[in-house]
Amino acid sequence: MTKSIDFYFDFISPYSFLAYKKLETLYKNDEIRINYKPILLGGLHNLGGITAPAFNIRKMKNMKNDCKLIANKNKIEFMWNDNFPINSLYIMRGYLIVDNKLKKKFFDVCFNYYWKENINISEEKNIDKILTTCSIDKKDFLKKINDPKTKDELKHLTNLAFEKDIFGAPTFVVNNKIFWGQDRLDYALDEYSS
Repeated sequence: MTKSIDFYFDFISPYSFLAYKKLETLYKNDEIRINYKPILLGGLHNLGGITAPAFNIRKMKNMKNDCKLIANKNKIEFMWNDNFPINSLYIMRGYLIVDNKLKKKFFDVCFNYYWKENINISEEKNIDKILTTCSIDKKDFLKKINDPKTKDELKHLTNLAFEKDIFGAPTFVVNNKIFWGQDRLDYALDEYSS
């Protein structure tokens, strides 16, 4: 069995973005196998009865400062999004239905637009921009993200994550061990290398 890291993410999670960028810096040539696991963070929080930091003024203030510190320390280009938090439902469903050849580009564009360029990726005009950048047909995209199968798949993936005791993003799973938060990435990588 090939060892891999399961990376649970939502595009609205700044810490998922920072972890992804750190991984990108460390491993430029696909030296490790990463399975990207999309979840709906709001849905996961609801399942766990968790109030997200975005809805707590003190936590939100700290989170903004914390993300800037992490970005600066790791030389990651980062800008807090003025529209945080957004409803990431459509864009997360989009990740599920995008052709495998375009998944990496879609992933990069969504994260970079939101956390580097301060673009609200839940607005239709900006979703159009993402689709154009990734050469994705809008009509096909809209049809697929509204398909009940796609809706059920994202719910199912979020429920599976909850059943595995995952409660936030990013979460890394290696050898059935859970590592929560971007600051646990190094521990996940150690487990991967062991």
